[in-house]
Amino acid sequence: MTIYTDQGKQDTRSGFGAGMTELGRTNPNVVALCADLVGSLKIQTFIDENPERFFQVGIAEANMMGIAAGLTIGGKIPFATTFANFATGRVYDQIRQSIAYSDKNVKICASHAGVTLGEDGATHQILEDIGLMKMLPGMTVINPCDFNQTKAATIAIAEHHGPVYLRFGRPKVPNFTLVDQKFEIGKALMLNEGTDVSIIATGHLVWQALLAAENLENQGISCEVLNIHTIKPLDEAAVLASVQKTGCVVTAEEHNYLGGLGESISRTLTTNYPAPQEFVATQDTFGESGTPDQLMEKYGLNTKAIEAAVLNVLKRK
Repeated sequence: MTIYTDQGKQDTRSGFGAGMTELGRTNPNVVALCADLVGSLKIQTFIDENPERFFQVGIAEANMMGIAAGLTIGGKIPFATTFANFATGRVYDQIRQSIAYSDKNVKICASHAGVTLGEDGATHQILEDIGLMKMLPGMTVINPCDFNQTKAATIAIAEHHGPVYLRFGRPKVPNFTLVDQKFEIGKALMLNEGTDVSIIATGHLVWQALLAAENLENQGISCEVLNIHTIKPLDEAAVLASVQKTGCVVTAEEHNYLGGLGESISRTLTTNYPAPQEFVATQDTFGESGTPDQLMEKYGLNTKAIEAAVLNVLKRK
């Protein structure tokens, strides 16, 4: 079992802010836009250091997407920032027509995704955004797991030409990946090699998957753990290599099981190597108000739920 150390809890949105600060100092073409949520997106340092490269559009998210698309025509690399619900559901038409269809080099950067948004409740807890965005032709979809990986992803997408949806969260979670990591878009990361079951996780569920694997190893179950930070394009080769070795898979994500990572894995397996699969995800439901831990427990998005799914899928091998 590969041991990963919790380096201290940090929120992934602060990883985004740290990445933006570095981009502000290294890439003069990067500009930032925000829909009245500068504090929540952690981009104040970028603004302080680059005031001429920031556009506050207010609570006008649809306009923000149009402005971002226009800025690309002049060679700028716009990072359009707001909450995940407002960055996708509220402005889907503008993203589809002005950004995806037009193949504009816009980076849509969305905080407060999933139920870990917490007390703001169901209206703000989008659990459909990955599905919405991955269905858009040409859209890259990235969901990093901790502070360090979010920072690395933020820097990496500035070098990638084309529309990107970068998803991150509000709560402080364990920070366990390498500080100086190289982020490769579309490349899965093997976190633990195993032989009995593949656990393929994304975002906040990656750490939970590692904890589950450690607990299950104590029961004599060997778990392979993959971190899928890029949901589209999916690293199908890594997925198939793992499942062909273990013979079954559990997918884990803070998203509806309809349209999320699990569905992408299922499609890959169905067309290449059918194998038993269990889904750790929300079950076609909206969220509700509560603390992040309460909601992750209620909706089955934690270590305990992953362990139960592993035991179930092993019975189906």
